[in-house]
Amino acid sequence: MSLVRVFLFLVLLGFAGSSYAQSSAELKRRKDALNREIEMLRRSQSQVRNNKKLSLKQINALNAQIRLREEKINTINSEIRLLDNEISENTNTVRSLQSQLNKLKKEYAAMVLFAFRNQSAYSKLMFIFASQDFNQAYKRLKYLQQFGDYRKKQAKYIEETSKELGIKLVQLDRSKKSKNNLLHDQENEKVTLGKEKNNHSQQLSKLSKQEKQLRQELSKKQREAASLSRAIQNAINREIAEARRREAAARAAAEAKARAENREVPAAKPASRGTSVLASTPEAARLSSDFLSNRGKLPWPVSNAAVTERFGTHKVGAVTVDNDGITIRTNQGAAIRAVFDGTVAQVGAIGSDHYVLISHGEYFSVYFKLRSVSVSRGQKVSVKQTIGVVSTDSEDGTTEMQFQIRKGAAPMNPESWLAN
Repeated sequence: MSLVRVFLFLVLLGFAGSSYAQSSAELKRRKDALNREIEMLRRSQSQVRNNKKLSLKQINALNAQIRLREEKINTINSEIRLLDNEISENTNTVRSLQSQLNKLKKEYAAMVLFAFRNQSAYSKLMFIFASQDFNQAYKRLKYLQQFGDYRKKQAKYIEETSKELGIKLVQLDRSKKSKNNLLHDQENEKVTLGKEKNNHSQQLSKLSKQEKQLRQELSKKQREAASLSRAIQNAINREIAEARRREAAARAAAEAKARAENREVPAAKPASRGTSVLASTPEAARLSSDFLSNRGKLPWPVSNAAVTERFGTHKVGAVTVDNDGITIRTNQGAAIRAVFDGTVAQVGAIGSDHYVLISHGEYFSVYFKLRSVSVSRGQKVSVKQTIGVVSTDSEDGTTEMQFQIRKGAAPMNPESWLAN
């Protein structure tokens, strides 16, 4: 029974180690992603640092750096908690393995002593011949055979337990070193975060003194957003109208065919309501379903990205900002990619910046602030296909794009759709 317990114990250790490795790998991947976003923002900020004109974009970028830094500290805290659990588990495991090893060694020592006392063939034969009958003699013979096999198994388990104990001691030492490194990283991140928050307060104070300039910048931003929203609404209304015409035409064709074949005309189905008409055909319904099933898995519209302005209503100083999507900072000249298969529903321009609207059945993705566009209306596109190149602001040197996801005309938070 003690051998069985040892075996089950070792199996459970394997499962626990696998679970920890998976969680630890996920946290490290997230931390690496945060490091890339922070570094990209740092580089982009250094490129516009010489620009004396402070802008809302720069404040948003500072906000994003602080948010990413705080998330990184939280990720490090999660790693430390995970390591604390692992250290505790490994410490308990080491104690348990040492106890099991001591017990196995005592049992093995007792068996060796018994074997030594009864090692001669004469003693074994006397043990068998002293049986009261043949049945007992057979059982004693089997006992001697099983005793020898058990000794070999006991020796093997001692060897395996000793090996597992050595591995766990190494893991315990490695976990303690990793924890010390993480604690050091955490302290450095907290110091950097404090500096960034201080810098943010100073820049926000400067910006509040430039209220007139800020209002003008915000007014321009709001005009662009309103123009984009109108253009999107018009394009979606046109898509809905075309879908209704196709639906009506298909219904009329089915009725005409039934009359021509002297069949009963099928009862008229109620017209699709709202934006559901966009998914009224089998192909569009399948595309809508596929798009929805990929929520949280969609690729980013640019390969290197950091979100500088999030979805919804928020404040920058005394100014309230509404965002129907997310603002993504990226590298100069970056290619903009479709996040899913679909059909280009609209291509247009607002000022010097272009936008692309792609239909995915009942859903739409919007890409704004493109310097150039490489697709046209009605064109089929595939996931990660390049549809244009991002533009760079000539005034402050920032490279940002606006990305939206809508169900019909209703905006949705894109961050919940994109892969982490």
